[in-house]
Amino acid sequence: MAVGYLVTVVLAALIVVFCLTCVRGPKPLFYVSYRLGLVFNEMPFLVIYSLVASTALAFAEGDIATVADWLVVALAAASAAGLVVVARRGMRAASVVRLALDEALGAGTGTRRRPPLARILLRPFFRRRGDVRRVADLSYGEAGRRNLLDVYHHRSRPEGGPILIHFHGGHYDQGRKNTQALPLLHRLAGQGWICVSANYRLRPAFSHPDHLIDAKKVIAWAREHAKEYGADPRAAVFVSGSSAGGHMAALAALTPNDPSYQPGFEEADTSVTAAIALNGYLGTYFDGDPATSPVNLVRADAPPFLIAHGDLDELVETDNPRALVTALRSVSTSPVVYAELPGAHHAFDLFHSFRFEALIDGIEDFAAWVSSQERAV
Repeated sequence: MAVGYLVTVVLAALIVVFCLTCVRGPKPLFYVSYRLGLVFNEMPFLVIYSLVASTALAFAEGDIATVADWLVVALAAASAAGLVVVARRGMRAASVVRLALDEALGAGTGTRRRPPLARILLRPFFRRRGDVRRVADLSYGEAGRRNLLDVYHHRSRPEGGPILIHFHGGHYDQGRKNTQALPLLHRLAGQGWICVSANYRLRPAFSHPDHLIDAKKVIAWAREHAKEYGADPRAAVFVSGSSAGGHMAALAALTPNDPSYQPGFEEADTSVTAAIALNGYLGTYFDGDPATSPVNLVRADAPPFLIAHGDLDELVETDNPRALVTALRSVSTSPVVYAELPGAHHAFDLFHSFRFEALIDGIEDFAAWVSSQERAV
Protein backbone atom coordinates (compact mmCIF):
# COMPACT_ATOMS: atom_id res chain seq x y z
CA MET A 1 0.00 0.00 0.00
CA ALA A 2 1.13 3.53 -0.74
CA VAL A 3 1.95 5.26 2.53
CA GLY A 4 0.75 8.56 1.10
CA TYR A 5 -2.72 7.12 0.46
CA LEU A 6 -2.94 5.71 3.99
CA VAL A 7 -1.94 9.06 5.51
CA THR A 8 -4.48 10.91 3.36
CA VAL A 9 -7.32 8.60 4.40
CA VAL A 10 -6.44 8.65 8.10
CA LEU A 11 -6.19 12.45 8.07
CA ALA A 12 -9.55 12.68 6.30
CA ALA A 13 -11.12 10.42 8.93
CA LEU A 14 -9.74 12.62 11.72
CA ILE A 15 -11.10 15.71 10.00
CA VAL A 16 -14.56 14.12 9.85
CA VAL A 17 -14.46 13.34 13.57
CA PHE A 18 -13.36 16.87 14.44
CA CYS A 19 -16.02 18.43 12.18
CA LEU A 20 -18.87 16.33 13.54
CA THR A 21 -18.01 16.81 17.21
CA CYS A 22 -17.21 19.66 19.58
CA VAL A 23 -13.79 19.19 21.21
CA ARG A 24 -12.99 21.52 24.12
CA GLY A 25 -10.08 19.65 25.69
CA PRO A 26 -7.44 18.55 26.43
CA LYS A 27 -5.62 21.55 25.04
CA PRO A 28 -3.40 19.82 22.39
CA LEU A 29 -6.40 17.92 21.01
CA PHE A 30 -8.53 21.05 21.10
CA TYR A 31 -5.91 23.00 19.17
CA VAL A 32 -5.69 20.39 16.38
CA SER A 33 -9.46 19.98 16.26
CA TYR A 34 -10.06 23.72 16.19
CA ARG A 35 -7.58 24.39 13.40
CA LEU A 36 -8.78 21.55 11.17
CA GLY A 37 -12.44 22.26 11.83
CA LEU A 38 -11.90 25.95 11.17
CA VAL A 39 -11.24 25.19 7.51
CA PHE A 40 -12.83 21.88 6.63
CA ASN A 41 -16.10 22.20 8.52
CA GLU A 42 -16.86 25.04 6.12
CA MET A 43 -15.19 23.44 3.09
CA PRO A 44 -15.59 19.64 3.36
CA PHE A 45 -15.57 19.37 -0.42
CA LEU A 46 -11.83 19.97 -0.44
CA VAL A 47 -11.32 16.76 1.53
CA ILE A 48 -13.75 14.86 -0.69
CA TYR A 49 -11.79 15.97 -3.75
CA SER A 50 -8.59 14.74 -2.13
CA LEU A 51 -10.10 11.38 -1.18
CA VAL A 52 -11.47 10.76 -4.67
CA ALA A 53 -8.21 11.73 -6.35
CA SER A 54 -5.98 9.71 -4.00
CA THR A 55 -8.24 6.64 -4.17
CA ALA A 56 -8.31 6.76 -7.97
CA LEU A 57 -4.52 7.08 -8.02
CA ALA A 58 -4.10 4.16 -5.63
CA PHE A 59 -6.21 1.91 -7.88
CA ALA A 60 -4.46 3.15 -11.02
CA GLU A 61 -1.05 2.28 -9.58
CA GLY A 62 -2.15 -1.13 -8.36
CA ASP A 63 -1.77 -0.31 -4.67
CA ILE A 64 -5.10 -1.88 -3.65
CA ALA A 65 -4.42 -5.60 -3.47
CA THR A 66 -4.67 -6.93 0.10
CA VAL A 67 -7.43 -7.08 2.68
CA ALA A 68 -5.71 -4.29 4.58
CA ASP A 69 -5.73 -2.16 1.44
CA TRP A 70 -9.46 -2.67 1.01
CA LEU A 71 -10.03 -1.75 4.65
CA VAL A 72 -8.36 1.58 3.94
CA VAL A 73 -10.61 2.05 0.91
CA ALA A 74 -13.59 1.30 3.17
CA LEU A 75 -12.35 3.93 5.63
CA ALA A 76 -12.04 6.38 2.73
CA ALA A 77 -15.65 5.66 1.73
CA ALA A 78 -16.85 6.09 5.32
CA SER A 79 -14.94 9.35 5.59
CA ALA A 80 -16.49 10.60 2.36
CA ALA A 81 -19.93 9.75 3.74
CA GLY A 82 -19.12 11.66 6.92
CA LEU A 83 -18.03 14.66 4.88
CA VAL A 84 -21.35 14.58 3.05
CA VAL A 85 -23.04 14.82 6.45
CA VAL A 86 -20.82 17.81 7.29
CA ALA A 87 -21.76 19.46 3.99
CA ARG A 88 -25.49 18.82 4.45
CA ARG A 89 -25.39 20.44 7.88
CA GLY A 90 -23.82 23.51 6.30
CA MET A 91 -26.59 23.57 3.68
CA ARG A 92 -29.24 23.49 6.40
CA ALA A 93 -28.16 26.96 7.51
CA ALA A 94 -30.31 28.53 4.78
CA SER A 95 -33.58 27.17 6.18
CA VAL A 96 -32.53 27.88 9.78
CA VAL A 97 -31.70 31.51 8.99
CA ARG A 98 -34.95 32.02 7.07
CA LEU A 99 -36.97 30.57 9.95
CA ALA A 100 -35.18 32.80 12.47
CA LEU A 101 -35.94 35.88 10.36
CA ASP A 102 -39.57 34.93 9.86
CA GLU A 103 -40.10 34.25 13.57
CA ALA A 104 -38.55 37.55 14.67
CA LEU A 105 -39.55 39.91 11.86
CA GLY A 106 -42.61 38.37 10.25
CA ALA A 107 -43.43 35.64 7.76
CA GLY A 108 -41.78 36.08 4.40
CA THR A 109 -38.86 38.18 5.64
CA GLY A 110 -36.34 35.45 4.90
CA THR A 111 -35.99 34.92 1.15
CA ARG A 112 -34.87 31.85 -0.78
CA ARG A 113 -31.79 32.37 -2.91
CA ARG A 114 -29.65 30.13 -5.05
CA PRO A 115 -26.20 29.66 -3.51
CA PRO A 116 -23.18 30.59 -5.68
CA LEU A 117 -22.16 26.97 -6.33
CA ALA A 118 -19.10 27.66 -8.45
CA ARG A 119 -17.62 29.99 -5.85
CA ILE A 120 -18.42 27.66 -2.93
CA LEU A 121 -17.22 24.45 -4.59
CA LEU A 122 -14.27 25.76 -6.60
CA ARG A 123 -13.16 29.13 -5.20
CA PRO A 124 -14.04 29.27 -1.49
CA PHE A 125 -10.79 31.03 -0.59
CA PHE A 126 -11.13 33.86 -3.10
CA ARG A 127 -13.01 36.57 -1.24
CA ARG A 128 -12.33 39.61 -3.41
CA ARG A 129 -14.60 41.04 -6.08
CA GLY A 130 -13.53 42.96 -9.14
CA ASP A 131 -16.23 45.57 -8.63
CA VAL A 132 -15.13 46.37 -5.07
CA ARG A 133 -12.24 48.64 -4.10
CA ARG A 134 -10.49 48.46 -0.75
CA VAL A 135 -9.05 51.71 0.60
CA ALA A 136 -6.58 50.47 3.19
CA ASP A 137 -5.02 51.82 6.37
CA LEU A 138 -6.94 55.01 7.03
CA SER A 139 -6.27 56.47 10.47
CA TYR A 140 -9.13 57.09 12.89
CA GLY A 141 -7.15 57.61 16.12
CA GLU A 142 -3.78 58.14 17.76
CA ALA A 143 -2.76 54.52 18.39
CA GLY A 144 -0.79 53.91 15.20
CA ARG A 145 -1.55 50.72 13.29
CA ARG A 146 -4.06 49.61 15.94
CA ASN A 147 -6.15 52.65 15.01
CA LEU A 148 -6.29 51.97 11.27
CA LEU A 149 -9.32 50.95 9.25
CA ASP A 150 -10.12 49.82 5.72
CA VAL A 151 -13.04 51.03 3.61
CA TYR A 152 -14.67 48.78 1.01
CA HIS A 153 -16.86 50.43 -1.62
CA HIS A 154 -18.16 49.79 -5.11
CA ARG A 155 -15.78 51.08 -7.76
CA SER A 156 -18.56 53.11 -9.39
CA ARG A 157 -19.14 54.96 -6.09
CA PRO A 158 -22.94 54.91 -6.13
CA GLU A 159 -24.42 57.43 -3.71
CA GLY A 160 -26.81 56.87 -0.83
CA GLY A 161 -25.51 53.56 0.48
CA PRO A 162 -25.83 52.33 4.07
CA ILE A 163 -22.78 51.67 6.28
CA LEU A 164 -21.54 48.43 7.82
CA ILE A 165 -18.75 48.55 10.43
CA HIS A 166 -17.05 45.28 11.33
CA PHE A 167 -14.71 44.43 14.23
CA HIS A 168 -12.48 41.37 14.07
CA GLY A 169 -12.20 38.73 16.77
CA GLY A 170 -9.12 37.30 18.47
CA HIS A 171 -9.74 37.12 22.23
CA TYR A 172 -8.99 40.85 22.45
CA ASP A 173 -5.28 40.04 22.24
CA GLN A 174 -4.77 39.27 18.55
CA GLY A 175 -6.36 39.62 15.12
CA ARG A 176 -6.44 42.27 12.43
CA LYS A 177 -8.95 44.04 10.27
CA ASN A 178 -8.56 42.34 6.89
CA THR A 179 -9.05 38.69 7.87
CA GLN A 180 -12.63 38.03 9.01
CA ALA A 181 -16.10 38.30 7.47
CA LEU A 182 -14.54 39.38 4.16
CA PRO A 183 -17.19 37.57 2.06
CA LEU A 184 -19.80 39.69 3.89
CA LEU A 185 -17.90 42.95 3.39
CA HIS A 186 -17.30 42.32 -0.30
CA ARG A 187 -20.90 41.18 -0.96
CA LEU A 188 -22.40 44.28 0.62
CA ALA A 189 -19.85 46.65 -0.88
CA GLY A 190 -20.62 45.14 -4.29
CA GLN A 191 -24.24 46.19 -3.74
CA GLY A 192 -23.48 49.80 -2.88
CA TRP A 193 -22.80 49.62 0.86
CA ILE A 194 -19.86 51.39 2.44
CA CYS A 195 -18.13 48.77 4.58
CA VAL A 196 -15.53 49.56 7.24
CA SER A 197 -13.25 47.02 8.91
CA ALA A 198 -11.12 48.32 11.76
CA ASN A 199 -8.22 47.39 13.99
CA TYR A 200 -8.42 48.34 17.67
CA ARG A 201 -6.10 48.36 20.67
CA LEU A 202 -5.41 44.94 22.19
CA ARG A 203 -4.56 43.28 25.47
CA PRO A 204 -2.38 43.15 27.49
CA ALA A 205 -1.28 46.73 26.84
CA PHE A 206 -4.92 47.86 26.75
CA SER A 207 -8.14 46.63 28.28
CA HIS A 208 -11.77 47.61 28.68
CA PRO A 209 -12.96 50.29 28.01
CA ASP A 210 -10.12 51.05 25.55
CA HIS A 211 -11.51 48.63 22.95
CA LEU A 212 -14.99 50.12 23.23
CA ILE A 213 -13.62 53.66 23.00
CA ASP A 214 -11.93 52.64 19.75
CA ALA A 215 -15.21 51.17 18.50
CA LYS A 216 -16.93 54.46 19.22
CA LYS A 217 -14.19 56.34 17.38
CA VAL A 218 -14.74 54.13 14.33
CA ILE A 219 -18.48 54.79 14.40
CA ALA A 220 -17.87 58.53 14.71
CA TRP A 221 -15.32 58.38 11.86
CA ALA A 222 -17.76 56.51 9.64
CA ARG A 223 -20.53 59.02 10.27
CA GLU A 224 -18.17 61.87 9.38
CA HIS A 225 -16.23 60.38 6.46
CA ALA A 226 -18.20 57.54 4.84
CA LYS A 227 -20.06 60.04 2.62
CA GLU A 228 -16.72 60.57 0.86
CA TYR A 229 -17.05 57.00 -0.45
CA GLY A 230 -20.73 57.15 -1.38
CA ALA A 231 -22.67 56.78 1.87
CA ASP A 232 -25.82 58.74 2.49
CA PRO A 233 -25.04 61.48 5.07
CA ARG A 234 -28.06 60.19 6.99
CA ALA A 235 -27.18 56.56 6.27
CA ALA A 236 -28.17 53.66 8.45
CA VAL A 237 -25.14 52.42 10.39
CA PHE A 238 -24.93 48.70 11.10
CA VAL A 239 -22.25 47.53 13.51
CA SER A 240 -21.04 43.94 13.42
CA GLY A 241 -18.29 41.79 14.84
CA SER A 242 -16.87 38.29 15.02
CA SER A 243 -16.12 36.59 18.36
CA ALA A 244 -14.60 39.32 20.58
CA GLY A 245 -15.62 41.77 17.88
CA GLY A 246 -19.20 40.65 18.43
CA HIS A 247 -18.80 41.63 22.09
CA MET A 248 -17.55 45.05 20.99
CA ALA A 249 -20.41 45.48 18.54
CA ALA A 250 -23.01 44.59 21.18
CA LEU A 251 -21.47 46.96 23.75
CA ALA A 252 -21.32 49.77 21.21
CA ALA A 253 -24.96 49.24 20.21
CA LEU A 254 -26.10 49.26 23.84
CA THR A 255 -24.16 52.37 24.94
CA PRO A 256 -25.09 54.99 22.30
CA ASN A 257 -23.58 58.43 22.83
CA ASP A 258 -22.39 57.52 26.34
CA PRO A 259 -19.81 60.25 27.15
CA SER A 260 -17.89 57.96 29.51
CA TYR A 261 -16.83 55.95 26.43
CA GLN A 262 -16.21 59.00 24.25
CA PRO A 263 -13.37 60.95 25.88
CA GLY A 264 -12.57 63.96 23.77
CA PHE A 265 -15.39 63.31 21.29
CA GLU A 266 -18.37 63.42 23.60
CA GLU A 267 -20.54 65.28 21.07
CA ALA A 268 -20.07 62.72 18.30
CA ASP A 269 -23.06 60.58 17.32
CA THR A 270 -22.13 56.97 18.08
CA SER A 271 -25.60 55.49 17.89
CA VAL A 272 -26.17 52.61 15.47
CA THR A 273 -29.17 51.43 13.51
CA ALA A 274 -28.71 47.70 14.19
CA ALA A 275 -26.15 45.23 15.51
CA ILE A 276 -24.89 41.89 14.16
CA ALA A 277 -22.89 39.40 16.25
CA LEU A 278 -21.22 36.44 14.53
CA ASN A 279 -19.99 33.61 16.79
CA GLY A 280 -19.71 36.30 19.44
CA TYR A 281 -18.61 36.08 23.04
CA LEU A 282 -21.37 38.08 24.73
CA GLY A 283 -20.57 37.81 28.42
CA THR A 284 -18.40 39.77 30.85
CA TYR A 285 -14.92 41.01 30.00
CA PHE A 286 -11.83 39.38 31.55
CA ASP A 287 -11.98 41.47 34.72
CA GLY A 288 -15.46 40.12 35.51
CA ASP A 289 -17.00 43.58 35.78
CA PRO A 290 -20.78 43.11 35.29
CA ALA A 291 -20.91 46.42 33.43
CA THR A 292 -18.84 44.85 30.64
CA SER A 293 -21.52 42.29 29.81
CA PRO A 294 -24.05 43.21 27.11
CA VAL A 295 -26.61 41.20 29.09
CA ASN A 296 -26.46 43.81 31.86
CA LEU A 297 -26.73 46.74 29.46
CA VAL A 298 -29.95 45.83 27.65
CA ARG A 299 -32.37 48.71 27.31
CA ALA A 300 -35.84 49.35 25.95
CA ASP A 301 -34.50 51.46 23.09
CA ALA A 302 -31.85 48.96 22.01
CA PRO A 303 -31.54 48.68 18.22
CA PRO A 304 -32.52 45.49 16.38
CA PHE A 305 -30.03 42.64 16.81
CA LEU A 306 -29.09 39.69 14.62
CA ILE A 307 -27.09 37.07 16.52
CA ALA A 308 -25.73 33.99 14.75
CA HIS A 309 -23.95 31.20 16.61
CA GLY A 310 -22.86 27.64 15.94
CA ASP A 311 -24.34 24.82 17.99
CA LEU A 312 -20.88 23.17 18.00
CA ASP A 313 -18.89 26.31 18.87
CA GLU A 314 -15.91 25.00 20.81
CA LEU A 315 -14.93 28.37 22.27
CA VAL A 316 -18.28 29.92 23.23
CA GLU A 317 -21.12 27.67 24.33
CA THR A 318 -24.62 28.46 23.11
CA ASP A 319 -25.78 29.46 26.61
CA ASN A 320 -23.72 32.62 26.15
CA PRO A 321 -25.53 34.16 23.15
CA ARG A 322 -28.87 32.75 24.30
CA ALA A 323 -28.56 34.76 27.53
CA LEU A 324 -28.29 38.02 25.59
CA VAL A 325 -31.15 37.03 23.29
CA THR A 326 -33.37 36.34 26.30
CA ALA A 327 -32.38 39.58 28.02
CA LEU A 328 -32.97 41.69 24.93
CA ARG A 329 -36.33 40.11 24.17
CA SER A 330 -37.48 40.75 27.73
CA VAL A 331 -36.65 44.48 27.64
CA SER A 332 -36.09 45.84 24.15
CA THR A 333 -38.90 47.08 21.92
CA SER A 334 -36.82 46.10 18.87
CA PRO A 335 -36.74 42.58 17.44
CA VAL A 336 -33.93 40.10 18.00
CA VAL A 337 -33.10 37.52 15.34
CA TYR A 338 -31.26 34.50 16.72
CA ALA A 339 -29.97 31.87 14.29
CA GLU A 340 -28.32 28.85 15.89
CA LEU A 341 -26.51 27.24 12.99
CA PRO A 342 -26.47 23.42 12.91
CA GLY A 343 -23.00 21.92 12.86
CA ALA A 344 -21.26 25.28 12.92
CA HIS A 345 -18.02 25.68 14.86
CA HIS A 346 -16.37 28.93 15.91
CA ALA A 347 -15.23 31.34 13.16
CA PHE A 348 -17.63 30.19 10.45
CA ASP A 349 -17.31 33.57 8.70
CA LEU A 350 -13.96 33.16 6.96
CA PHE A 351 -14.79 31.54 3.62
CA HIS A 352 -17.43 31.28 0.92
CA SER A 353 -19.23 28.27 2.37
CA PHE A 354 -22.85 27.18 2.09
CA ARG A 355 -23.29 28.20 5.72
CA PHE A 356 -21.82 31.68 5.54
CA GLU A 357 -23.33 32.49 2.15
CA ALA A 358 -26.76 31.59 3.57
CA LEU A 359 -26.09 33.77 6.61
CA ILE A 360 -25.03 36.68 4.41
CA ASP A 361 -28.33 36.29 2.55
CA GLY A 362 -30.05 36.49 5.93
CA ILE A 363 -28.07 39.59 6.92
CA GLU A 364 -29.19 41.26 3.70
CA ASP A 365 -32.82 40.38 4.47
CA PHE A 366 -32.38 41.64 8.04
CA ALA A 367 -30.86 44.91 6.80
CA ALA A 368 -33.65 45.35 4.24
CA TRP A 369 -36.26 44.92 6.99
CA VAL A 370 -34.50 47.36 9.31
CA SER A 371 -34.15 49.91 6.50
CA SER A 372 -37.84 49.58 5.63
CA GLN A 373 -38.76 50.30 9.23
CA GLU A 374 -36.49 53.33 9.25
CA ARG A 375 -38.16 54.70 6.12
CA ALA A 376 -41.60 54.11 7.62
CA VAL A 377 -40.85 56.28 10.67
